[in-house]
Amino acid sequence: MNYKIRLDMFEGPLDLLLYLVKKDHLNIYDIPIAKVTQQYLEYINLMQLLDLNIVGEFLVMAATLMQIKSKMLLPAEELGVLEEGEDPRAELIKRLLEYEKFKQIAENLKQREISQQEVFKRPKIEEPADAKALGKQEDKYFEASIFDLINAFSRALKDIPREVFYEVIKDQYTVEQKVHDILHLLLVQTEIKLSELFAKSKSKIEIIVIFLAILELAKMQEIIARQDAEFQDIIIARNRENIIPYERRDQPR
Repeated sequence: MNYKIRLDMFEGPLDLLLYLVKKDHLNIYDIPIAKVTQQYLEYINLMQLLDLNIVGEFLVMAATLMQIKSKMLLPAEELGVLEEGEDPRAELIKRLLEYEKFKQIAENLKQREISQQEVFKRPKIEEPADAKALGKQEDKYFEASIFDLINAFSRALKDIPREVFYEVIKDQYTVEQKVHDILHLLLVQTEIKLSELFAKSKSKIEIIVIFLAILELAKMQEIIARQDAEFQDIIIARNRENIIPYERRDQPR
């Protein structure tokens, strides 16, 4: 696959580790390193399958996890470099806790900035009824991260029947065509579940191309990927900031 994409929404290796910890409700002070390492490597493999630009930090973290895992598997008497009672995970846990704290501070500052912007606002412009309805639905939601999207993509691949992998696929799929198809679909309905898009696919290749089209649309800020609650189904909807100007272009002046 020759399609490469790099997103502003692409987070780093510590973001991925925090995501894995929270997704499975793990104790951050007692991380099951073997399980987390396996899941981390699976995400790295999916990123490589999608031909995403993976920075070196992700690979360095993978090596760090594997090193910690190997230390924890060795008998205590062979760990001469470690002092008695020292946990090989200690430094990683410290980094995760510090990173989580800084992320929370950044989120608080972001919310404070939004609150300040609400102090002096432009006069409210009456919106169409359908836009109001959409706005009510989006009052409370969680923005899906790149790892939420990859998680949904991974589930879709696992749900494909084995015999589908051996079918001869005559149709050729392109990211550009899928971008057009998804935008056209969102003109007919206001939102669609990502799982439904994947379920309509006829092959593994089509699922990959749909996923890349979703990433491209997110990069262009044409869509919003959201969840009603963390780790639930991802819902794709048009970005309201772009859809209103688009609809007004053909209106008579």
